[in-house]
This record gives sequence, structure tokens and C-alpha cells, in this order.
Amino acid sequence: MPARDLILVLIVCVAWGFNFIAVAQGMTHFSPYVFTVLRFSLLLGLLLPFLKLPPTGQWPRLVAVCLSTGALHFGFLFWAMGRSADVTSVAITLQTYVPMTVLMAIALLGERVGWRTGVAIGVSFAGVAMLSLDPLIFEQVDVVGIALLAAFFQSLGSVLMRGLRGLGVLNFQAWTAAISLPPLILGSLLFDDHRVAMVLSAGPLDWGAVVYTTVFASILGHGLFFYLVQRHPVSAVMPYILLAPVLAVIFGIVVWGDRPGWRLLAGGALVLSGILVVSIRALRRREKRRSD
Repeated sequence: MPARDLILVLIVCVAWGFNFIAVAQGMTHFSPYVFTVLRFSLLLGLLLPFLKLPPTGQWPRLVAVCLSTGALHFGFLFWAMGRSADVTSVAITLQTYVPMTVLMAIALLGERVGWRTGVAIGVSFAGVAMLSLDPLIFEQVDVVGIALLAAFFQSLGSVLMRGLRGLGVLNFQAWTAAISLPPLILGSLLFDDHRVAMVLSAGPLDWGAVVYTTVFASILGHGLFFYLVQRHPVSAVMPYILLAPVLAVIFGIVVWGDRPGWRLLAGGALVLSGILVVSIRALRRREKRRSD
């Protein structure tokens, strides 16, 4: 991979890693529903010119994918961040979507994996179990559970996404925003008492969090990632992407003041090492099928 594209990978990892700090900042003022509605409203407004009708027959799958990777994934993610006392635990737990995706592909698509992948999946979830024994996390086990739900819906959407055809990255993001907004707005109307006051009293940092998660994490991050996987084998890109949660942990310590204990760090290392093995072996199988 040339130096220019390595720089682009680093930009993606920084954008996604720092996104956890932006979300944590947003959750100090907004409710999860209001923050998610603002995020998707801005995203839809910016990407409206790219909103094109999907190919015939794609609507049911498109709605399911957009709700899973949009309203449900981000709703639970922001809820976890709003309840968490730190950034690190959520950033690491969320990465379990990778082994979850493999398990869902086995269950829903009938895919088969080798014993090494099975061991790596077990290592990842053992890491989550160790992470939950950290004194900080032990006091907020519900946060880990909510983050696992966010990872679950991201995994479900990723598996269902394999059947989508004829949608570019910006068109898909625009539809994700458009389809996610109605249930999120309904949820805010039902459960948020001071949504108007939250919006009117928001300061520059609060609005900056909304803008960052929309422009830098979503449009820039996913756009560059899409560009990179078009130019290089996915197996050459994905190992670098694991730098994103590592940067999230570093940003959590340096910027947000996280003080993770050794169990959290050791559990995180198990999660990420297992994910690295799962990712590399899955991508090798995919490339082998293409070459056959």
C-alpha cells in the first residue's frame, strides 16, 4: 500500500477513534434520542443530493439493514455512552461486532469456519468477560450489555447488507438516515421531556459533537474506507483499521481522563487479538473463493 493510502487509513482510524470522544461529549448534554436524531438529520441534509431510489426488489432488505445499522445500532451505542463513566470499555466492547458477524453468517447464511476462527471468536468473548471484571466496569455491567446490543445490530446489518445491490456508500448513508429518523423521532417524542430545551441550550462543544460524528466519522471516515477497499484488497486494509479502537482507548485516557485497570486493558487485548485473527482468516477465505 503506497504511503498516500496509508495516510488515508490513518485518517480513517483517527476519525473513528476520536468519534467516541465526540459522542461522550454529546451525551453530557443531549439525550441519546435527541443526539441521534440531530446526527441523522444533519447527515440526511448533507447527503440529500445522493438519495436515489434503490433497485427493484431491494426495499425490504434496505429497510432492515438501515434500521439495524442506523437507528438500532447508534441508538444503543449512544445510550451506552450516555450511561458509561468511561470511553474505553464501550470502544472495546463494540468491536465484538466482528466475531458476532461471523457467528451470524454461520447461523443465517450457512457459512463454515475453521477451528482457528472458532478459537479466535472464543478469545474475543473471553476478553469481554475479563473486561467486565474490571472494578470500573463491574459497577456498570449494564453499559457492557447495551454496547453488546449495539454490536449485535451492527453485525446483523452487516450480514443482511451482503444481499444489497446497486447502492453507493453515500446513497446508502442517506437512506440509513432517512429510514432511521421516523422511529428515532417517535422515541424522542415518547421518552424525552426536555428535547426542545436541550437543542436551544446546546453550546459550541455540544454542536461540535453532532457535526463531528456526522461529517468526520460518517461521511469522511466511511467515504475514505470505501475508497480504500476499492483500490486495495480488503485483507490489506482491515488489519490497519484495528488501530481505530486502540486510538479510541488512547484518546479516552488522554482527552477524557479514563483510567483503565489492568483487567480492562488485558481484556481489550484479548478482544482485539481475537478480532485480528477472525478478520484475517475471513478475508483470506474470501480471496481464495475469488481466485478459484
